[in-house]
Amino acid sequence: MATLYVMATPIGNLGDISQRALGTLKIVDYILCEDTRVSQKMLTRFGIKKPMISYHQHSKLDKVGYILELLRDGKNLALISDAGTPGISDPGGQLVEAIIKELGDNVKIEPIPGPSALTAIASICGFGMDRFVFLGFPPIKKKRKQFFEEAIGFKYPVVFFESPYRIMKTLEEIEVALRQAQGDNLSVVVGRELTKKFETIYRGSISEVIEAIKKSPLKGEFVIVIGK
Repeated sequence: MATLYVMATPIGNLGDISQRALGTLKIVDYILCEDTRVSQKMLTRFGIKKPMISYHQHSKLDKVGYILELLRDGKNLALISDAGTPGISDPGGQLVEAIIKELGDNVKIEPIPGPSALTAIASICGFGMDRFVFLGFPPIKKKRKQFFEEAIGFKYPVVFFESPYRIMKTLEEIEVALRQAQGDNLSVVVGRELTKKFETIYRGSISEVIEAIKKSPLKGEFVIVIGK
């Protein structure tokens, strides 16, 4: 029986990769990755030479069909993302769904856990995270106002991702939503470049965090937590 390994890879610091992940990458037949150029850097760092197949949000159905055929032929595959855990706000989840639907119990799907920006920020935010809501990325264009209103309406802390290109716009829209809901005194934590050399954690009210980030380079991925 073929196996699909859904494998977490470092979100920045390559030292975070697990021995289990490295061992698995060495034995699979193919590695499915978002961007082969990004994954090649990591594989080269650890001396791993394996054929790669690109799979990302723009992959067409024939690519999924090709992956399904490899599994039918008994090939073992590792699914990785550019950083973190596949399937978490990531197109890998759609692939896993397709494999379960088409192949069912004829393929073993095995998680290889590890780094995740979601759990990294949750562990250091400083307020109760026994329960929290994860919302992925905010919409790029439509329904953004609704997204932020719903986010601050939850009774638990809310976590979501944002890119450096939209981080200031997003924080300003959160500020407006919080002010309208009279919740602008809630604590906010923002993580930038988690696990990397220039990792930065911003804490405070939404206005305080906005002012701090304005003084920093808008580089790297961001993770935002709205406290309750």
